[in-house]
Amino acid sequence: MCLASLHPSAVRVALMRTRPSHSLALSVGLLLVAGCAGAPKAPPAPAAPATQPSQAVAPDVATDATPVRPPLEVADTGNAPATDRPIVLRPARVFDGMTAEAHEGWVVVTRGEKIEAAGPAASVKLPPDARVVDLPGTTLTPGLVDAHTHVLLHAYAERTWNDQVMKEPLALRVSRANNHLRAILQSGFTTVRDLGTEGAGYADVGLKQAVEQGITPGPRLLASTRAIVATRTYGPAGFAPELSIPQGAEEADGEALRRVVRDQIGRGADWIKIYSDYHQPTFTLEEVRLVVETARGEGHPVAAHATTKEGMRIAALAGVETIEHGTGGDAAVFRLMHDKGVALVPTLAAMEGPYKPGDPPHALTDKDVAGFREALKQGVTIVNGSDMGVFPHGQGAHELELLVQYGMKPSDALRAATGVAAKALHLETRLGAVRAGLLADLAVFDGDPTRDISALRKVRFVMKGGTVVREP
Repeated sequence: MCLASLHPSAVRVALMRTRPSHSLALSVGLLLVAGCAGAPKAPPAPAAPATQPSQAVAPDVATDATPVRPPLEVADTGNAPATDRPIVLRPARVFDGMTAEAHEGWVVVTRGEKIEAAGPAASVKLPPDARVVDLPGTTLTPGLVDAHTHVLLHAYAERTWNDQVMKEPLALRVSRANNHLRAILQSGFTTVRDLGTEGAGYADVGLKQAVEQGITPGPRLLASTRAIVATRTYGPAGFAPELSIPQGAEEADGEALRRVVRDQIGRGADWIKIYSDYHQPTFTLEEVRLVVETARGEGHPVAAHATTKEGMRIAALAGVETIEHGTGGDAAVFRLMHDKGVALVPTLAAMEGPYKPGDPPHALTDKDVAGFREALKQGVTIVNGSDMGVFPHGQGAHELELLVQYGMKPSDALRAATGVAAKALHLETRLGAVRAGLLADLAVFDGDPTRDISALRKVRFVMKGGTVVREP
């Protein structure tokens, strides 16, 4: 007898009689083979009447809970797929990501996923079949870049890092991350480098694929997977020594670092992140050099978490390409970074916290920003990166506000989030500037962020790869 022809109660009886040592799958398979071989085929069901396909409407999704900073002024609109029909964008001015001043009266033409033309309105030939989007009073920039995010974390004001890493299921964290990616993109950031899943394994690789396949709306994502820490130097910590607690990063030391680097690259890491220190130096110079040489041999760059002078010195000498945070650096360390071509990702916004529910934000002190100011004085390349995840996703503009507040010109801060960031991430041939032939990753803001950086909170229009993400 074919299993498909059995009454459901008969199927249940057959399965109940299976010995415990047999798997459910084997029992069902035997019934199928025994009963269905040679069983007559049922006549085809009559065709259902043709109907119009239904159109699914995605519900609005929340991002993080109550933000600790003023919300971005953005409208919630749907996505319009990129087509070959050209689009002409007419802002009041264009900041091209390369020069210090914005260009008044420029227009930008996109076709498909690329920028076709950009320049003074009088000199750009407009395609006759183009869709024209007028954006008076606005400034168009390249899509912004955040070089230090954690999309699998949510604001510590909602839940502590320890509780997120130890108590939240992976599926919950990934579900939140989908919302985070959407919030980041709609805030004008079209590219992020995610520097560690913080206990969520290789989930950033899957999220990157979901974005690339159009499943999840989000920015372009550079993954670093688990990050690398010296044994017993990270967290969660403080438990009985006989317990083995899953960590927020992958532990390795000595020659084992070579295998871990290759393993993370093989699992999808675009960048390797290493903790050169964690409150105090953790790896030797030889160990960090081993990481850098192994990664570079596979064509992958290395970023280093470092907040102490010695940790920063080791990272710079070893050849990492960016140092994250850098709060404890002095003039000598920053001169070394400058001479070695190592960029600083300051993450000032993360220092404001708060770091647990119920705590107020921390007002930055002169001591907090002394390292950043010294880096500026020594001519170190500054790359925008906020450590978003410590605070709510979609609030990345606040990092640029702090860069300006503590010493950078608005146009320099914008370049740190566009052309300079693209070069530091090895993406300058694809994005980071408003130039013909590059990807049409563009953002438009009310006002002029080259004069008032807070204009970045007033998002009017976002395009990623020629796809309109937000528009008036």
